[in-house]
Amino acid sequence: MGERVSVCGPLSPLWGEGWGEGRGRISRMTPRMAHGRWLEARAPHGMVASPHALASASGVAALRAGGNALDAAIASAATIAVVYPHMNGVGGDNFWLIYDATSSRLTALCGAGRSARAASIEWYAARGIREAIPARGGSAALTVPGVVDGWWQAHQYSSRSMGSALTWKALLGDAIAYARGGFSASAGQRVPPPREPDLFGPTAIAEIKRALWPLYHPDALHRGPLVQRDLALTLEAVRDGGPDAFYGGDIATRIVAAAAAAGSPLGLQDFAEHKSDWMEPLRVAYRKGEAASFPPPAQGMSALMILGLADGFDVSALGEADYVHLLVEATRLAFEDRDRYLTDPAWMEKSPKDLLALDRIRRLRARIDMKRAMPPTAPARAAGGDTIAIVAADAQGNAVSVIQSLYFTWGSGLVAGDTGVVLQNRGSFFSLDPTQANALAPGKRTMHTLIPSMYLEGGRPRFAYGTMGGDGQPQTQAALLTRRLDRGHGPQACVEAPRWLYGRTWGASSSALSLEGRYPADLLRDLGARGHEVKMGGDWDDLFGHAQCIWLDPDGGLAGGSDPRADGAALGW
Repeated sequence: MGERVSVCGPLSPLWGEGWGEGRGRISRMTPRMAHGRWLEARAPHGMVASPHALASASGVAALRAGGNALDAAIASAATIAVVYPHMNGVGGDNFWLIYDATSSRLTALCGAGRSARAASIEWYAARGIREAIPARGGSAALTVPGVVDGWWQAHQYSSRSMGSALTWKALLGDAIAYARGGFSASAGQRVPPPREPDLFGPTAIAEIKRALWPLYHPDALHRGPLVQRDLALTLEAVRDGGPDAFYGGDIATRIVAAAAAAGSPLGLQDFAEHKSDWMEPLRVAYRKGEAASFPPPAQGMSALMILGLADGFDVSALGEADYVHLLVEATRLAFEDRDRYLTDPAWMEKSPKDLLALDRIRRLRARIDMKRAMPPTAPARAAGGDTIAIVAADAQGNAVSVIQSLYFTWGSGLVAGDTGVVLQNRGSFFSLDPTQANALAPGKRTMHTLIPSMYLEGGRPRFAYGTMGGDGQPQTQAALLTRRLDRGHGPQACVEAPRWLYGRTWGASSSALSLEGRYPADLLRDLGARGHEVKMGGDWDDLFGHAQCIWLDPDGGLAGGSDPRADGAALGW
């Protein structure tokens, strides 16, 4: 797989309960090639990769304190909810893929909130909303935040099933310290989102201007450390009282009151009834092992369908144009199923296992013409791509992939009163057309783009990976795994290689094929000649996602890759 070079070293202790007194200083890490070799993180005991270096450092600190990979992922997820608040937060959802080496078990944890009891197509119609749920404001905040219970359930599993001695309070220590004491905003946070002017531009609604701008406007982030005292108080209550402190009592009352005042259908009963669900991961055979991803309501079946279709080709022998063309055509077929069937599993008309059956994959594969692109289908409603992916692994063979999100940048844009909680707008993806699979209904989980994934050989994880990026998530994941297994790239090279995106992300509907600017012009001409509508993006464009990955070497040791399109790092111990 090529020569591996370590870029890891000992970390300064982080501040916060549980890890120590000093404040770690981690600079943004953007590995490149040195003397013809890819620089990538290597470590023997444990590793965490995330799109923010402070979050990665919190995870490594958990490992150093005696925790396992799941503890590291929880600590990292809590910290990144504070230090990367435009991409995720306490008011959003999370999805977990967890491999427990003690029991040799892979399991999935769905930390997705359901729609409010009052939320219905008729409720929106009565308020003059008939075509689509708005992406911003109170009416966009219609699903319960699932993040806190997701953290808690993951912690309970780590303690009871994996024997961890790390406490809940310790895992939240860094997050609370950064919320209360402040941190310097990352480069990505300081730039107004150019693709979403409804946040900080003249079209922003009044409640966003009142609630979001004073603290989170990019101009404010240039004035000094970002301190989130209201959020710190909420996290301290969760630290001391667990999820009951968030989904009941004073915090829930204040969140619901602020949401209702802004036009949200959320109620106290919606919060009180929320719970995360343990699920069975989806799997599909690929090469010598199997790829695993998240079941509905997440689009994991799309990621696995792409790989199942590609498994019938010699991907290692393809030129770059053929390689991109194949995976784009596989994506078109995968998205046909997704847009037709995918929603809350309780409402699914077809089983994802039936959709991923080998005989069916073979029939679909016959539709791929390597010389000609399929006609584009009408693009569905735009899917937001603002999400974070975290992967963690340890020397015992435990591995975790977790995705956490507010949906669009800053979610609904609604800060829930004095709680510091920015509420997600994930429910705005529901359709108001009752004939659609993902039609809105009370107590329903919307289709999610969030898909933590792993690759396993002999039943044990070899590659843990994930990315942000809306429709780009299954495509980037396919690129990561095929580049690792079929094309001989190391983890960091997998992450840094130029990428493509077919379809929609960042709030824009499109059937075009966007290519990162580092691709050569002759590849664009080749794909255009096959019938693709090709568009060019930037050289290192986060339109194409923020990917993270860890390779668990069968001979021991861990190698990680972290996306330079973000503000993160792969850090090891």
